[in-house]
Amino acid sequence: MGTILHLTSCSSVPSPQAAPSPQSVPSLQSAPSLQSAPSLWAASPPGPDFQVGLIADCQYCAAEAAGQRFYQRSPEKLERCVEHLNRLDLAYVIHLGDFIDRDYESFDVVAPIYAGLTCPKHHVLGNHDFSVADERKAEVPGRLDMPARYYDFAVEGWRFIVLDGNDISLHAYPEGSPEHAGAVRYHAAHAPSEALWNGAVGPDQLEWLEATLQRATGAGERVILYSHFPVFPEDVHNLWNAEELLEVIDAYPCVEAYINGHNHAGNYAWRDGVHYLTLKAMVDTFESSYAVLEFHARHLSLRGFGREENRELTLRGGTEPGGIAGIIDGSSR
Repeated sequence: MGTILHLTSCSSVPSPQAAPSPQSVPSLQSAPSLQSAPSLWAASPPGPDFQVGLIADCQYCAAEAAGQRFYQRSPEKLERCVEHLNRLDLAYVIHLGDFIDRDYESFDVVAPIYAGLTCPKHHVLGNHDFSVADERKAEVPGRLDMPARYYDFAVEGWRFIVLDGNDISLHAYPEGSPEHAGAVRYHAAHAPSEALWNGAVGPDQLEWLEATLQRATGAGERVILYSHFPVFPEDVHNLWNAEELLEVIDAYPCVEAYINGHNHAGNYAWRDGVHYLTLKAMVDTFESSYAVLEFHARHLSLRGFGREENRELTLRGGTEPGGIAGIIDGSSR
């Protein structure tokens, strides 16, 4: 597709219509049946400008299943996902955090599978990615081949910003460290009633985010934010400083979507022109879950596989009111 990626980084490595049903991974042998001969004059719908692969919460560890989390099935799910995505023309694939559930050695099982992707690949840091021995927490971003804990890159007029919601975290730093002590104080002062397993985006990262959004605005780029943690709608999984991040997003009309994992059930909401999408977790149930996001001039098409739903997301300036008639939601299946 001739896709061009430009990678930059910051911080140290550290009309509504019927809903289509989610798609299963296509068989290499399957072929569509001919219902009728197509008109010679019928124009094929234009394809996407480009498309990307999205995975959330692979969350592997060598532990027995807990509830609907089948940890030891994740390698097989990921392998089949990679095999499928390698048959597509993708600009990149990104995993939205919690690549493992616990234990540093878990990376040795799933990292080689993910490395088998033939397109560029990216990671977002999740809280479970730091469920490793204290002395190894600082090694996690490097183990995931990340250029930094938060960073950005561009594809064909779009700017993709990868956030680190573990910037302020009770999991990402060794106990007794200044960072851990700071997180304890932050949680007590700003989010005392919120879950300890969430985190916050720190002031330096927020400043970097605003500067990146300003550059994107000046360059006429559309923007998607990636994070492990949601910020909207209100939910127990949200960042401790979700409101602070929403204030930044609200100030920049270049932002089209915020996409995350963490809430294994998945979620969706629309707010002031921005789509807030939570992908379902790959680790849950016997069935996998992942998606391909197609980029069109006036909309985004989310093609869900396994348990993930299909959605049509209208971009700002599209013909449909964003987030209302612009959504095809597969939740009614």
